[in-house]
Amino acid sequence: MEQRTARLTLLIDPRKKALFEQLCAEEDVTPSQKVRQFIRDYIEQQTGKDWLDASQD
Repeated sequence: MEQRTARLTLLIDPRKKALFEQLCAEEDVTPSQKVRQFIRDYIEQQTGKDWLDASQD
């Protein structure tokens, strides 16, 4: 199970943020859930491994 103990802060254009939040709501996910999914997918794409396996290297 993923532990959510770290915080990531980023700056984004307000219009992009509003559209992102709207699109997330249409998928019935929170923006945080979607960002975590993006990060997991990126790790797997870059390493070719499941994100849990990659974090244990």
